[in-house]
Amino acid sequence: MARVLKEQKHDDGRRGDIIRAAAKLFRDKGYDGASMRAIANAVGMQCGSPFYHFASKQDILVAVVEEGLRQGLEKTRAVVKPNLPADAQFRALVKVHLSIILEDGNDFIPVMLYNWRCLDEVHQRRLIATKDEYDAIWQNAVNGLHNAGFLGGDTKFARLMVLGAMNFMVTWYKPKRGDNLDTLSDKVVTFFLSQHA
Repeated sequence: MARVLKEQKHDDGRRGDIIRAAAKLFRDKGYDGASMRAIANAVGMQCGSPFYHFASKQDILVAVVEEGLRQGLEKTRAVVKPNLPADAQFRALVKVHLSIILEDGNDFIPVMLYNWRCLDEVHQRRLIATKDEYDAIWQNAVNGLHNAGFLGGDTKFARLMVLGAMNFMVTWYKPKRGDNLDTLSDKVVTFFLSQHA
């Protein structure tokens, strides 16, 4: 029994290694550009060895997106505080979202953003509920800004704009340029909230 548990733990560890390596490769090369051979090489495996853990490359992509959604939702839930003023809640969500997409090693959500079309419809439908929960947290925060007088207009449009603008940062953000998460968060909040001032 102990041997079985040890082997299972090792398998889970290797599976996690594959998911992390695949996330990096999918982010750098795109889903279509990352081969199973490259994924195997990145974790020091023989070319066919990842198939011991995953039935297909599509299954690896699903695991990457699931992990990104799980981590993102967990971190986001942690900063939602019912008694925070609307602008402070917005600032906390902006900062955590930027950390999810921009910090080193956080390749999962950028993979989802730019490779969602590579998921088949069955997997998209399965993942959409988690994605919808994330969007609902943001929609509540944006509605709070609107109700507090910080934002005018269509709140769904405002949510899509702020998330879209932040998500695009993965294409140009370079940490060595001087901005860190705090300064970037301040810039995002100032930009969006000053539009209604």
